[in-house]
Amino acid sequence: MKQFKKVLIANRGEIASRVIRACKELGIKTVAIYAEADAYALHVKKADEAYLVGPGPISGYLNINRIVDLAVNTGADAIHPGYGFLSENPKLPEVCEKRGVVFIGPSSKSIAMMGDKIESKRLMRSVGVPVVEGSEGGVSSEEEAIDIANKIKYPVMIKASAGGGGKGIRICYNDAELIKNLSLSRSEAEKAFGNPEVFIEKYIEKPHHIEFQILADNYGNIVHLGERDCSIQRRHQKLIEIAPSLILTEEMRQKMGESSIKAAKACDYRNAGTIEYIVDRSGNYYFMEMNTRIQVEHSVTEIVTGIDIVGEQIQIAMGKELDIKQEDVSMRGYALECRINAENPRKDFAPSTGKITAYYSPGGIGVRIDGAVYKDYTIQPFYDSMIAKLTVGGRTWEETVRRAQRALDEFVIKGVRTTIPFQLKIVQDKEFIKGNFDTNFIEERPDLKDYKPQRDPFDRILAISAAISAYYGI
Repeated sequence: MKQFKKVLIANRGEIASRVIRACKELGIKTVAIYAEADAYALHVKKADEAYLVGPGPISGYLNINRIVDLAVNTGADAIHPGYGFLSENPKLPEVCEKRGVVFIGPSSKSIAMMGDKIESKRLMRSVGVPVVEGSEGGVSSEEEAIDIANKIKYPVMIKASAGGGGKGIRICYNDAELIKNLSLSRSEAEKAFGNPEVFIEKYIEKPHHIEFQILADNYGNIVHLGERDCSIQRRHQKLIEIAPSLILTEEMRQKMGESSIKAAKACDYRNAGTIEYIVDRSGNYYFMEMNTRIQVEHSVTEIVTGIDIVGEQIQIAMGKELDIKQEDVSMRGYALECRINAENPRKDFAPSTGKITAYYSPGGIGVRIDGAVYKDYTIQPFYDSMIAKLTVGGRTWEETVRRAQRALDEFVIKGVRTTIPFQLKIVQDKEFIKGNFDTNFIEERPDLKDYKPQRDPFDRILAISAAISAYYGI
């Protein structure tokens, strides 16, 4: 096992700060990178060293050679890619290997294999992991698309072969919609991933989106850390995540866990990864994709298992053998994460930018904040809209929901619109509390956007002051 002395984080925002925390607990120094737009970002302030990359607000974070050069020149032993940006680009680990820098993640081969949605499904079929019916490869013409759709029956989904994050997805209920959306999906896939190839698969209506967290070391040891339910989504992008799922039986959990380990073995996987499934109303599950990186929502799994996933990532990359056995993994209680986005839910979740004029984060037992902003921080239009994550844990589902309600009510961000009041409305909803939700929950509930605006924090302070004055007769 090689002890890292220094790690470069090839990312920004809350995940960069999260990796810095894990490194500090392991006694490892950190190197941050930043674009000019991020000069005052938290991860820049928290790292031991920070270096400007460019040009522009985004291209610097995608400059593989510049980033690896920085790692070499600063004496960093390894690079952690976080999520997004280069995290699933197989070229980064290839360049790292050539330059003698350890990549904290899977091999380039595994990333490429599982990053191709078509090839990954072929691989899963070959090892007996259930896969949704669909095209065997990319579709090249309207005629081919229509033929496939009529064989597997509508509704169908058009998906980007190199996709992720909900981009390039279109749901079609007839031939006319399929023809219309085919070119739109190709165009979006080209813009987002540089690859216009799309494929078709059967659309499972009203499913749950369930994913399994896995850890794999360099010696063939693989464990899963249970599941997360990521069904509360807007535009196929997650908004609230839960661990464990409210719908899985122990038998289903065991089967899906075994399938997840089988999937990881099939691509000779190492480090942390996530196997994503859709589960239909009859309890049948189907492989959707594998994310070959840390997930945004890893925090809910950390809370219910007590396992530091980012810390494990780093130690696996150092050569440590997993000391976690499958029988040692248990989920205690529940956890719920809200992705706090700078968006206006009432305007179709349009991004909101500007200066944060007030920031009051919640605290107390069972509350965790992974944030990237502070008072007077300016939210730029260049990046993903997520500005913080609120994760709560409780002994029971009921306690967890009540804690989420309380924490969201305490959480105040002013100056920009956020999803906080919308998410508070969701966790107060009777059907959500009962567990009656699926991936269409937000889409089918326009009433959720009829929420009360957040109270001004200064009004709260005045009210508290008035109450104290009245009590003491001041």
